[in-house]
Amino acid sequence: MEPILILVDEHNNITGYEKKLKVHQDGLLHRAFSIFVVNEEGQLMLQKRAIEKYHSGGLWANTCCSHPLKGENKEETIHERLVEEMGFDCGLEELFKFTYRAELDNDLVEYELDQVYIGHYEMDPVPNPAEVCDWKWIDIEFLKEDLENSPDKYVYWLKAAFPEFYGYYKKLQD
Repeated sequence: MEPILILVDEHNNITGYEKKLKVHQDGLLHRAFSIFVVNEEGQLMLQKRAIEKYHSGGLWANTCCSHPLKGENKEETIHERLVEEMGFDCGLEELFKFTYRAELDNDLVEYELDQVYIGHYEMDPVPNPAEVCDWKWIDIEFLKEDLENSPDKYVYWLKAAFPEFYGYYKKLQD
């Protein structure tokens, strides 16, 4: 059964529900979340999306990115998806929300109200190959430069969220 996403307005009020593919075909505003997991060495865990993904396959993304589904508890969902995609769980703290719209490959559109979380983890993940074809720890300062110098390697939402994430991350280091 195809997942049912939560449609929202610009204030995050629920406006309805729709099948995942239709949401992305029609570019409907919906809830999403992005998880950024860091370690003590100043590195961010990135995942490379599986080539077979229906959009943005083979691009580098933040640690976990997904959608809460109709009827799910948000706090449980963020942890469940992290385990499903990367094979581990950790404490997560919400940092900020932002909205973006991007035209993607396969004539799909992401129009998301994205809730961004940070977590801390020190071990290596055990990613799900149906979701992730590679992963790495990357120095956050290097990533900042690489997003500017080689943006085509990365998913749109990582590029959109990173500047605000970076600001929060730097404040947490002080």
